Amino acid sequence: MAERVNKLVLDNSLITEAFFEGTRLLGIVAPIRGYQFCWHLNNVIGLDFRINELEIKRIYKKREYFFSVYEYREPTGSLEHYIYNNKFDGEFLLPEFKHLDFLWLMKEDEVSDASLQQTIQTIRSFAAVQLVAELPIDQVRNKENLVF
Repeated sequence: MAERVNKLVLDNSLITEAFFEGTRLLGIVAPIRGYQFCWHLNNVIGLDFRINELEIKRIYKKREYFFSVYEYREPTGSLEHYIYNNKFDGEFLLPEFKHLDFLWLMKEDEVSDASLQQTIQTIRSFAAVQLVAELPIDQVRNKENLVF
């Protein structure tokens, strides 16, 4: 007699929803390496982005892909900044945004519209940057790919 095995399915929607609560997300086109982009941010804006030891690992077509994440936590508040590489070896962390090289996520504290616009204008001043735009979180189909 065959035993029936019940499978439990993990619902990540609550985790994803909590992760993105109150966040702001920028999409950036800049055909340079992640460390070069962060170097510009660190030197021009005065931030201190560092590579995060946690890479985001995704498996597509039986192959592993690793997407780097750079992190900066503001010392005077609770705002956290994360820069994600959106591309690795021909695959994308967010496939719906294949044209973007980087994603900049700001979370854990409110970012005003004025502050966000100032950040966007500063990033646009970099010679290597071709595009910077805010991405509404509700339009990101693969949000769970950004959760670590």
